[in-house]
Parts: sequence; C-alpha cells; structure tokens
Amino acid sequence: MNLSVKPVLTGEKTVLRPVTEADADGIWRLIQDPEIIRFTFEPPAELTLERLRPLYAARATHPDRLDLAVTDRATDRHELLGEVVLHNWDPGTRSCTFRTLLGPRGRDRGIGTEATRLIVGYGFEQLGLHRIQLEVYGHNHRARRVYEKVGFVVEGVLREARSRDGEWVDEVLMGLLDREWKAHRGRPEEVTPTVR
Repeated sequence: MNLSVKPVLTGEKTVLRPVTEADADGIWRLIQDPEIIRFTFEPPAELTLERLRPLYAARATHPDRLDLAVTDRATDRHELLGEVVLHNWDPGTRSCTFRTLLGPRGRDRGIGTEATRLIVGYGFEQLGLHRIQLEVYGHNHRARRVYEKVGFVVEGVLREARSRDGEWVDEVLMGLLDREWKAHRGRPEEVTPTVR
C-alpha cells in the first residue's frame, strides 16, 4: 500500500484534495469553532498557526498517512470546509484509523457523509485496507450518525474515558471491514437483508 500517493476524490457536493501548507490558515480558523473544540480529541501539544504550517507542508508527502482537504464543490475556489484523514497505518493488519474535522459551513449539508464515503471507499477499493476504525465521543451525535450511515459499527465503549469541560464523557470505538464495505459501499440502509 502506498499512502504517499495523494489522490483527488470528487463527489456531488465536495472535492477532496491533498492538503497543502496553505491549508494551515483555514484549519487554524476551523479549530477555533466551539463545536470542533467540544468534540475533537485534544492534541498532544498546544497547536499554534506556526506549528500547523510545517505539519501541513509535510503531510503532502507523508508515506504512512493520507490527509485530504474537504472543499465545497459549489464554490468557485473550492472553499476549505475541513479535512479527512487515514492514519496509524498498520501493514500487518492492513488497517488504518479514520478521523475527520468539519467546520460550520460544511455541516448539515451531507458533505461530511459524502467525504467520509469517498475516503473510506478509496481506503478499501484502492488501498486494499481490511479494516478502518475510529474513535468518537459518545455525546457527538452528529458524527456518530454520519459514521453509522456509512456503515461503521460500534465495537465498544470506553466509559467516562475523558474529562471534557468538567464532565466525564465516553469514547465510542467504531470499525468497518472490507467485506462489509463490499456488501453496501457505504450505504447499509439500502441493502436488503437476506431472508434465511
């Protein structure tokens, strides 16, 4: 598998393209959003714009992760709405971890669902992944709905695993396997169950 190839993936509403150093400014603005702060796992070090720029410059060529900018296909300049990422590549199990970040202009329009389907589909169909997993806060209902619509299944809950804003919150572990993706292509609600 080669994650150093950074594709452009096009849907009806969004275009996913490789991130660039210039995207650091847009991501910096997005991570100031209160909802993103509330629902995003805390970074290991304090993020500043000066730290983000070299990170995003390096991600364009990083061989073991795939970072794609989520852009609005309807705007002339493909406005940056967020990012989707496959990372923590494990060649022994052919698995990756998925994460996403979507700002206010990308919400409640189906863009998050489409972006997730595009990168997850690429992971299974082009990269040959066997498994994609993610972690999400239990109270992040919007994200959980998106992941479930794409076919991710809850595999476990780490109860009260994190303290956020003075409250304990659960971490929900979700996963999706290649054979599940093959059966529904990210649309499990459209698959008719077989009668036995």
